[in-house]
Amino acid sequence: MKTTENTAIGSKVNIRTSIIAAIISAACAVALPQAIHVFGAVTGLGTLPGETFLPMHLPVMVCGFLAGPLAGLAAGAASPAISTALTGMPLPAMMPFMMIELAAYGFFAGVMKNSNGEDASYVRLAAEVFAVQVFGRAVRAAAILIAFYGLGMKTVAPPMIYSSITAGIPGILIQLALIPVIVKAVQKK
Repeated sequence: MKTTENTAIGSKVNIRTSIIAAIISAACAVALPQAIHVFGAVTGLGTLPGETFLPMHLPVMVCGFLAGPLAGLAAGAASPAISTALTGMPLPAMMPFMMIELAAYGFFAGVMKNSNGEDASYVRLAAEVFAVQVFGRAVRAAAILIAFYGLGMKTVAPPMIYSSITAGIPGILIQLALIPVIVKAVQKK
């Protein structure tokens, strides 16, 4: 009987922790791009730093790696919608595609967390971050192609797939470097 009670209590703590992690991640995924956009406005670069450094991606992937697939999915899906409602960014036409992409990042990062436990090396975590990036970009590409060819939406076009990848290379490299460090640091505590 005591084992069942401990399991139930542990499950409640994990659910509570996952919800808190998703909320914190969503808040960071809204706040961090605003700081980047201020930098873009001050330097005259406009939205280019956001497109380059991918500030929404980082907290969502960290959430998935630390709190699991459902927390990552929730944070990824909610972040762009909240950000658009509060700040107007991303633009409403791009918001659904960002929701799909970030939800995929968060979910797949959580799947990776569940497959490796907390003993993954930095190198393995970096490889998993890369796999998450590939998966998220593939999901975004599929959404854009379906919207353009299947639904006839003209707010998106297939060349956006390639241009967003090339513009985001610095952000991708930052994610590869920082996410394993952040995940390992949090896991140690």
